[in-house]
Amino acid sequence: MWDNAPLLRTAANLLFGLSLVLVLYGVVRYVLRLPVFALRAVELTAAPQRVPYEQLEKVVHEQVSGNFFTVDLERTRQAFEKLPWVRKVSVRRKFPWSLEVQIEEQLALASWNGTALVNTHGEVFMAQCERMMPKAAQRPDGVRGSAALAGVSGTHRPPSCGETEQALPAFIGQPDTAAQVTQMYNELRAVLQPMQQQIAQISLSPRYAWQVKLGNGMVLELGREQMQERMKRFVTVYPYSLAALPRPLNRLDLRYRNGFAAYLPGGNV
Repeated sequence: MWDNAPLLRTAANLLFGLSLVLVLYGVVRYVLRLPVFALRAVELTAAPQRVPYEQLEKVVHEQVSGNFFTVDLERTRQAFEKLPWVRKVSVRRKFPWSLEVQIEEQLALASWNGTALVNTHGEVFMAQCERMMPKAAQRPDGVRGSAALAGVSGTHRPPSCGETEQALPAFIGQPDTAAQVTQMYNELRAVLQPMQQQIAQISLSPRYAWQVKLGNGMVLELGREQMQERMKRFVTVYPYSLAALPRPLNRLDLRYRNGFAAYLPGGNV
């Protein structure tokens, strides 16, 4: 073997190549960890309206580690998405020493079974509507840690559940039916527009029968089929007959093919 010059040259070349690779790896690893590439800021593309600034700052201090090249973007994204009122987050590097974070906040459409909220996409999430935020959550002059939270300035309003301060409608349904209830709510709300009535509560029973309570307190039984058609018939007939009754209706059963069953206060039909 030691007399085989070609074999020795090949082995020497392999060892030299391996050594060169190891040296280059060490140099690159050293360069990437230089202080010049340390993260200095985490920038928000827009000031949050519902997510408290203090919670964002806590994520930056406790979850964002490494420098511009070594920071784990997926871990950072997941940490932000665990915060209440956060629906989706995208994180990208911004050369030379920043991260840019884009937060999509939850927009509550209704309460869900009295214990959670439903957003406009029909997704259930946990958050508190009455939680108050600081009157002015501004960018601090100095923040300890590997990166500071930038891109937040001005005042924040208290996080309301939805776009308006009106009470949210109540959604009641079985597990994993929030999207179905949301779709039905949107469809029936559109049908009710001529009456200028809002849906205060919509329920889907274990037998998948629908019930709607209007803002005026009237309860509508829609059953398990032809819900939109029954609601359209109600909207068409109500102004000309039911609205003329001497007392307001308590409940209306729309499950009949050729008519309604109207219940007055006190249980009278």
